Amino acid sequence: MSKPIMAKATAVWLVDNTVLTFTQIANFCGLHDLEVQGIADGDVASGIKGFDPISNNQLTHEEIDKGILDPNYSLVLKYNASAEGEQKRKGPRYTPLSKRQDRPASILWLVKFHPELTEGQISKLVGTTKPTIKAIRERTHWNIQNFQPIDPVALGLCKQSELDSVVLKANLKKDKNKEVLHEDENRKLVSTEQSLTGGSEENTAETALDDPSSEDTFKKTVFDADSLFKKSDISE
Repeated sequence: MSKPIMAKATAVWLVDNTVLTFTQIANFCGLHDLEVQGIADGDVASGIKGFDPISNNQLTHEEIDKGILDPNYSLVLKYNASAEGEQKRKGPRYTPLSKRQDRPASILWLVKFHPELTEGQISKLVGTTKPTIKAIRERTHWNIQNFQPIDPVALGLCKQSELDSVVLKANLKKDKNKEVLHEDENRKLVSTEQSLTGGSEENTAETALDDPSSEDTFKKTVFDADSLFKKSDISE
């Protein structure tokens, strides 16, 4: 289920301006019931200013009224066209400033222990650029001597499940390419019989010598060649 932006501030506003139950507010904002109760008691989010979900196009008066009339009713977040496809954003992930200095070490670990990964896959995994990955892979980075390979999962740059998924995908693609290459090589291989009767002049001559039925033809060819040389000598 989608949650409103500034969920805790939205919960503060709903607690202060409506008579919705703590459970309804908690379910709508993605919080725990006790956390919403703490907001109402002033123990939680005391310094947070309420965020009006109605004026910010996340909730309607009608939806709040439905919730007030029926305590078991679950509020529905208003559809926001500008947020459509937000979870499908492509490209490198955002890396916090505090962890950006760890990216070179994680890239070095990935290219060392998982060379099958492409620059694009590594870029999306740890949030960096392809030129940086290429420089570290080729060891042309200006600070490469000071880098030590460290697992990106240990650095908190990605999850183990994300790393496993990318590695599995890369290996499957690698195996598929090997199968295609193997099939191409098999198509080029021919049997010994086919190679001997492939139509070349050398193979045809060898076949004629081994075949008794072609002996007369071969002798005739030799005789004609001798006659030709004799004629050439007479003419000279």
